[in-house]
Amino acid sequence: MTELRQRMIRDMQLKGLDPDTQKAYVAGVKGIVRYYGISPDQLGEEQIRDYLHYLITERDLSQSYVSQVYSGLKCLFESTLKRDWVKWGIPRAKKVKKLPVVLSVEEVSRLIDRTRNVKHRTLFEVIYSGGLRLREAVALKPMDIDSDRMVIRILGKGGKERETLLAHRALAGLRDYYRLYHPVEWLFPGQKPATALTGRTVQKVFDQACRRADIRKGATPHSLRHSFATHLLDNGVDITFVQQLLGHKSLQTTSIYLHVTTRSLSRIRSPLDLLGDDNSPAL
Repeated sequence: MTELRQRMIRDMQLKGLDPDTQKAYVAGVKGIVRYYGISPDQLGEEQIRDYLHYLITERDLSQSYVSQVYSGLKCLFESTLKRDWVKWGIPRAKKVKKLPVVLSVEEVSRLIDRTRNVKHRTLFEVIYSGGLRLREAVALKPMDIDSDRMVIRILGKGGKERETLLAHRALAGLRDYYRLYHPVEWLFPGQKPATALTGRTVQKVFDQACRRADIRKGATPHSLRHSFATHLLDNGVDITFVQQLLGHKSLQTTSIYLHVTTRSLSRIRSPLDLLGDDNSPAL
């Protein structure tokens, strides 16, 4: 590892960036190093502009990926190299705001029921029970389950702690799981008890469960978190409580779920259903 990379990682750790974010930023910087074949501290403004333009026009990479590379370079030049990134005025690729993939209550039930392994089924129940991020779920320890208060304690993004809901069904599943697996260090250990399940393993198991449940929406484990939030709103829970349970800093982040909740849409009739209705106004 080069000295510059060590300094960048140190600075990201000091800023409290999530480990996955740190890896993504380092990977973004490595890409431009391979492209030019020089140390990133020798790069200038125009080279960075040309590289980002290359990723968009020739590599045809997604806007979210290019934005991630931009963030990694900004972190390196601004925090570690002390360059005036703002003065350069390099534009960021505008992110496409896609609506989250949300499963219906029936689909969530079907997916959980079709997950054959007890450990994996319990993991999915816990994620949906409290709206956990995948990395939060695999990082859980047995002490994080508070069955007396029916809450799950979570260490979220940026080291921020929060509590969320522990459903009675999830607790029952956890008790059955405990009797079979006896977890010690990690609530959901991997093949080796000293290590936690990896996100890649969970994604693979989730994909298999989706196929067995005949779910073809392009869902990921994060869709259980999206579904948790949306179903709470569907049931009339105030959005500020949903924000708190999800651990969002801004209410604006949580408001994306207002676009997918059926609570308001269910009260509106489509004009198609008004055709032939004698009491309907003329269109």
